[in-house]
Amino acid sequence: MRGMWYALGMAALVLGVVGIALPVLPTVPFLLLAAAAFARSSPRLERRILNHPTYGPPVRAWRERGAIGRLAKTWAVLAMVGGVGFSWLVGMPGWVVAAQAAVCMAIGAYVVTRPAS
Repeated sequence: MRGMWYALGMAALVLGVVGIALPVLPTVPFLLLAAAAFARSSPRLERRILNHPTYGPPVRAWRERGAIGRLAKTWAVLAMVGGVGFSWLVGMPGWVVAAQAAVCMAIGAYVVTRPAS
């Protein structure tokens, strides 16, 4: 079981690192997943994530208080609005845009109601 957690942590870490270069792929959520998986498989790697000077503070804020930074909230909501708007502009079926908007509204409400770090 430990190997499975380690593999999940490494996969999430790789996606998080890729997210540093690609603006459409979020970094911190993958690092949250990686830290959680490493907590069960490699405490050393978990500590490295938590102690990282740039990405450690948002991961610790989420773990300690369920907090998301204001800038991250803003970008998340703007990205969701942009995604729904893009779907509408390219002519996706109305039911697809409506479903996407409903999911994004639910996720956006959750993100916005988290404490700010």
